[in-house]
Amino acid sequence: MFDDFGHLLAAAVVFLGLHMVPARAGVRDWLIGLVGRRGYMAAFSVLALAALVALVTAFNHAPYGPVLWNFGELGSIVAVAVMPVAFVLLVAGVSAPNPTAATANDGPPKVGPATGAMRITRHPVMWALALWAGTHLLANGELRAVILFGTLAALALAGIHTIDAKTRARNPLVYQVLEAETSRWPFAAILAGRQSLGAAVREIGWPRLAVALVLYAAILHLHPWAFGVYAIPTTL
Repeated sequence: MFDDFGHLLAAAVVFLGLHMVPARAGVRDWLIGLVGRRGYMAAFSVLALAALVALVTAFNHAPYGPVLWNFGELGSIVAVAVMPVAFVLLVAGVSAPNPTAATANDGPPKVGPATGAMRITRHPVMWALALWAGTHLLANGELRAVILFGTLAALALAGIHTIDAKTRARNPLVYQVLEAETSRWPFAAILAGRQSLGAAVREIGWPRLAVALVLYAAILHLHPWAFGVYAIPTTL
């Protein structure tokens, strides 16, 4: 039976390897030295997209497999409740400068007071992916879904650790400030009293919040058409 998942497992391994191997100390710098930064970014972008397409294609062609867990509608309820936070982190994260972004590590150390989503976590985009994958992993216990969403969750969580390590190595002064002002885990700095949730919401601003909620509502209602699964639990 597990032979039926060979293509999906292979695609998952390639996808993770493509993202994690270049992230190792020295590997990315060596590749950039060979082809230049623009060449590296172009090649990586093409390969990453191809690997993602291969992963999703393999997922679509794989059998459902055995159900490893089934939390009923609880999994869907958790996903519906958590995904608005993921969308806010995603929109706020991609629309504001972040010293932990991949491009930030290549320039001179630049860091200012943490604002917006950075008050919640210094990795808003990665946590958006982690929350999306994690909630979908909870709601879908069949083997093929576990492989897909487990792969994406592992990528996000490993990426958070890798980004911190790269920032610490390349820009230690930047990382020292970030570590003092922000948190790796969402809301940890706020709970510790080092940041303010109210300030984070004000700085994210209503336009970003509105965009995030509109995207959330659109995905929620288009989910059956786009993915063949109703995301809204029948008990809601």
